[in-house]
Amino acid sequence: MNFFPTITTTKNSNWEGKIKEAKYLNLSELAVFPTALNQLQRKKLYHLLEESNIRSIPFVHLRGDMKLWELDYLVKKYHTQRFNIHSIKEFPLIYDYSKYKHIIYIENTGSYLTESELKNFAGICLDFAHLENDRLMQKQRFEHNLKLIKKYPIGCNHISVIKKISHLEGNEKRVDEHWMEDFSELDYLKNYPLHYFSDFCAIELENSLKEQLDAIDYIVKLISK
Repeated sequence: MNFFPTITTTKNSNWEGKIKEAKYLNLSELAVFPTALNQLQRKKLYHLLEESNIRSIPFVHLRGDMKLWELDYLVKKYHTQRFNIHSIKEFPLIYDYSKYKHIIYIENTGSYLTESELKNFAGICLDFAHLENDRLMQKQRFEHNLKLIKKYPIGCNHISVIKKISHLEGNEKRVDEHWMEDFSELDYLKNYPLHYFSDFCAIELENSLKEQLDAIDYIVKLISK
């Protein structure tokens, strides 16, 4: 299994700062999640990446309005081997991604995985924190998704944290978050078998890349015990 620090783009991520940090840390490989960026912002992201020392982006989280040329660009220039998307019922695709359906995996988010969608793509992008949130807060969804997780291949993973205190997201209380305050917030990973971890595990945290690298060290020791 491989773990990648990740340039996330949600509110507190400071994605431009992370590209600079990657150069400071001499990182040439990481995952990129441009899910909070519109097309103009993504073009800026690509420009900054080209000016960086990043040479490999194995795993990318797709956004529904990404055009096919963007996938072509990422595969050709950065050798991307895995993409993930959310459920098409939640976020309908605008463009035809069938060219890459063999490397596109559907993430378990705040909804039920469906066989009809999984059959049309490569398998599951298993988000451990979403799964653990469901185990604690949404038993029925957890049991449903667990059956499909055991049935379909896991091609990539997201790893974020579980909090002790819940927060409200829409109409639902959740305990999964993308900001890590303590390594112990990753201890829930011990609940899951090693075969749930793929060769493409992205650290989906808004924390700095340095803190993500420290989290990777912690995770490796945690699941090796």
